[in-house]
Amino acid sequence: MIQKERIRHLNEKTGSRGAYVLYWMQASQRAQANHALEYSIREANATGKPVIVYFGVMESYPAANARHYRFMLEGISEVRESLRRRGIAMVIAREAPYEGAVRLSKDAALLVADRGYTLHQREWRAFVAERAHCRAVEVESDVVVPVETASIKEEYAAATIRPKIREKLPYFMVPLGEQEPRLPSLSMGFETADPMELEGQLPLDRSVEPVASMRGGASEAQKRLRHFIAHLLDGYDVKRNDPALEFQSQMSPYLHFGQIPPLLIALEVQRAGGPGAEAYLEELIVRRELSVNYLWYNPRYGSFEGLPPWAAGTLEKHGADRREVLYSLDELEAAKTHDPYWNAAQKEMVIRGKMHGYMRMYWGKKILEWSPSPREAFGRALYLNDKYELDGRDPNGYTGIAWCFGKHDRPWKERGIFGTVRYMNARGLERKFDARAYVAKVNSIERGARQ
Repeated sequence: MIQKERIRHLNEKTGSRGAYVLYWMQASQRAQANHALEYSIREANATGKPVIVYFGVMESYPAANARHYRFMLEGISEVRESLRRRGIAMVIAREAPYEGAVRLSKDAALLVADRGYTLHQREWRAFVAERAHCRAVEVESDVVVPVETASIKEEYAAATIRPKIREKLPYFMVPLGEQEPRLPSLSMGFETADPMELEGQLPLDRSVEPVASMRGGASEAQKRLRHFIAHLLDGYDVKRNDPALEFQSQMSPYLHFGQIPPLLIALEVQRAGGPGAEAYLEELIVRRELSVNYLWYNPRYGSFEGLPPWAAGTLEKHGADRREVLYSLDELEAAKTHDPYWNAAQKEMVIRGKMHGYMRMYWGKKILEWSPSPREAFGRALYLNDKYELDGRDPNGYTGIAWCFGKHDRPWKERGIFGTVRYMNARGLERKFDARAYVAKVNSIERGARQ
């Protein structure tokens, strides 16, 4: 079912003389459970036309490096094969995606785009909508409840958005059926590039290596989801915040690249049931979509200015407070601090492309404590997160950093450096879980990576 709330018209152009329906794939990088793709097939079947899927690979995607490109292109390789089995041609080209979408729209009866939430993704869609040679429609497929349906304003916290989302969940928590295109497009003669060959040709920042333990693609995402549900979901509610354990679903990198949709995950977890399912759905839907809400309604999300006034104000008030220790960005990046717990978190991110959520809070708080100013601390945290995290550079990543600086939180007891922003220390970690076991786990991962 494709609810009408997921569909938004991007321009008012008319006419349907084109030879095909064009789906410009950008955020929803998958061939299954994709509302934008299914909408394209539905419209193509209704007008007696084939579907073409287009994906543009640009040389300098914002803040992306070889780690991100490898994971993405592994997924795109799988998408191409999955579409081929459905009789759908995929055009992969080395160019700016928005330019390629306009180029291919010249012969299209309809252009369909999926939805992105970052500023540059929104600018790309506006660019295409204005210059497309046909009608353009956007279909949202990477949240369970469409962002503007969930709320019409920036929400203060999970407590304020939760009831709004839960009220609408029954309507949106329904499986998306798939349909086959009536007219195949494989023989239409489009030139297309091999994704993995492109990776070797692109002038990428190769200082950050791909993550050896995590491969991109929908099939890998579904394999990990099945493992999580079968072995970890029962207990997730009580063990998820222990970084020494492996009770995370590992879904965030796949969600970031749109290789698996939150709706599919939510339906599978809901079907399994239990206390673990309830806790996981809170994270997947309420918390994740609160992050989307932040980006959608706050254009300053990637900066210190995007923080709540109370948080920015209290941090600025204490910006000149004496720091017991200061580290340079290079020292932080190399995990050369006096704190073994922080070093372990940084190493985990560098090696695995993902840091345990609880440790990411501690990691960000300490960067604030060890930097010359709160503004510089914010920039450092964002830089490191975007550089190494596979799931950085998206709503969860930006919101996670902002949370460390007070976003979606409340004022606490005032203290030096932090003001009334929530404080964390090493003793707090030790009370919550076996922090030394976490360090030992990361050290073991590091030794394995060196072999």
